[in-house]
Parts: sequence; structure tokens; C-alpha cells
Amino acid sequence: MTQDRTQAQEAILLVGGKGTRLRPLTVNTPKPMVPAAGVPFLTHQLARARAAGVEHIVLATSYLAEVFEPHFGDGSSMGLHLEYVTEEEPLGTGGAIRNVASRLRSGSDDPVLIFNGDILTGLDIRGLVTTHARSGADVSLHLTRVEDPRAFGLVPTDEHGRVTAFLEKPQTPEEIVTDQINAGAYVFRRSVIDSIPAGRPVSVERETFPDLLATGAHLQGMVDSTYWLDLGTPHAFVRGSADLVLGRAPSPAVPGRCGDRLVLPTATVAADAKLTGGTVVGAGAVIGAGARVSGSTILDGAVVAAGAVVTDSLVGARARVGERTVLSHAVIGDDAVIGADNELRDGVRVWCEATLPAGSIRFSSDQ
Repeated sequence: MTQDRTQAQEAILLVGGKGTRLRPLTVNTPKPMVPAAGVPFLTHQLARARAAGVEHIVLATSYLAEVFEPHFGDGSSMGLHLEYVTEEEPLGTGGAIRNVASRLRSGSDDPVLIFNGDILTGLDIRGLVTTHARSGADVSLHLTRVEDPRAFGLVPTDEHGRVTAFLEKPQTPEEIVTDQINAGAYVFRRSVIDSIPAGRPVSVERETFPDLLATGAHLQGMVDSTYWLDLGTPHAFVRGSADLVLGRAPSPAVPGRCGDRLVLPTATVAADAKLTGGTVVGAGAVIGAGARVSGSTILDGAVVAAGAVVTDSLVGARARVGERTVLSHAVIGDDAVIGADNELRDGVRVWCEATLPAGSIRFSSDQ
């Protein structure tokens, strides 16, 4: 398939690793399928790729891969053609990309978009592909700038945007030579994908990209400082869902207008309840009288009882939050029951199906 190289017509989406830090918040559900702004997170990824002109996407899946195909099928409902390839053993990012190469239709010089299922971004996908074509690069990378790069590998570039090195996480101030990091989206020349070793684990960050640089390949960086969020933690996931509802993170898949709240059909919200900050209330969920919910995700069938206050938290499917209970930066697993008059704050996590009796935990002093 030879194509206009300023457009990518096919892509690889890397999803569903065993190491997801969102488990065990939801029972047997990998992170890309947990609802964000009312739909499985993966829906936003697929919709944005389609809006950028991608037609064929291969999902490279591993842990709990069997949940993706029953939900998304062949992709025709989204105007896509989807295929699925499951790793038998963990292969790393590079190995996963190589593992699906046989499903690609592109010619050897055609661009293939590759993106990570854990990243929520406002990346200009067409802009990245155009940069790739105009620079003549073998691989182009989306780079973003962060205030504190110490938690990330660094990707310096020259004055023309050409990548000069891939550096490990800096250990001293002197090692912070740039604030640019790998943002998890790439355009590969198809022939580069075919050159990745097959049948073994390969890291693009530690092996593929440094080896390409060492052999004189052209790796181009495009710094795009629009919205970017790594959804590797539950609280980042809640923040991302709220930002989708608020319109800070763009997605054509949000089921409704952007605003302070998104209430899905069949949910029940009391007239005097207050929902703000991009809160999502899932199907069949109930928000009781006088409850206040801000910046939170309330999954399907959950109940937030009268007078409860929920801030920047995730309440799992069918979980129950008792009257006057306060949640702040909390994660409540599916089917958990939090009795009345509890106070849970500061990153607390309650396991699926756990029960906290009324008045059993508080964080505030007695004063």
C-alpha cells in the first residue's frame, strides 16, 4: 500500500500491559477499558486516530486482551478496520511493535503511526506525520516538555529538531540537559519496524532508538506542548477523565457537550446535588440529595448517598458511599461499601468488595 507520506493510514496501538497500576480498582478490567468521560479510554485513542485520517489499526495486546475484540469488533462502527495481535510472552514496546508487523499493509517507506494506550494527549497527529515526511526521518517522536524531568528519560535535540541522544533519568542537576521527554507517540518508516529483532523482548527506548542513532539513522523530534498526561496512576486517570469532560483534553468520543459534568443516561441525580469540575456519573448511578461531587468519576451503578462529599476521586462500579461520608483523592473499588460518616483522604484505596462500617475512619482531628 503506497500512500501520501504526509498522512498515516495505519497505526499500531500498544495496550493492556500486565503492569497496569490501575488494578485492582476494577474487577478483571484492564485500564484502557475503564470508562473515561463515559466511554472506555481506548475509544478516545481510536477516535482521535480516525479523525487524523488513520483507517487501519492493529492493537498489540497482552494482559486480558480478550476484552478488547468483543467490545470494539472489527472497528467498522468507528469507521476503522481493527485487527488484534496478542503477545504470548511480554515483548516490551519494540518487541510488541515487531510482533504485529505482518498485519501491516504499508510499503517499506510509508509512515506508520504508533501510540501508547496509557497516554492522554492533545497531540497534533497530522502535524507529527507531516514533520516526519518533510524531515525525511526514519522515526519521528512526539516530545513534550515537563517542569520536573527527573522522573523521565531525556531526549535532547539539535537546532533542527534532530534527536541527538536518549538519556536515562537524571540523577544530578548537571544531568538535566533538557526538559524534553518521550511522550509515547511515534511515526516509523515501515522498513524500520521490519528491522526490529523478532521473537524476543525489545525496548524502543533502551535498544531500538539508541541503536538507530548509533548507525546514523535520522530520528526527528517534534515538540508539541499541548495537553499530555500519563495515566499510569488512578488519580491521573480520574484527572484525565475530568479534563476530557471539561474540554481541556480534546476527543471526538466524549458523549455530550464539554462542561462541568457529564451524566450518562439512566443515572439519577438529586435536584439539589452539585456536580462540578468535570465529574462523570455513569449509567445507573445514583447521586443523593445534597451530595457534592467535584472532579470525580462515579462508575456505573454506584451510589453516592445524601450529603456525601466526593472530590477528585474514583468510585467503582456498584460501590456505595454512605451518607455524609467525605472522599478526597480516594479510590473506591468495584462493589465496595463505605458506610456513613467516614472520611477518606489523601490517596487512600479501598479494595473491591471491601466494607467499611459507618463511622470507622476519619482523617481530621477531633478539634
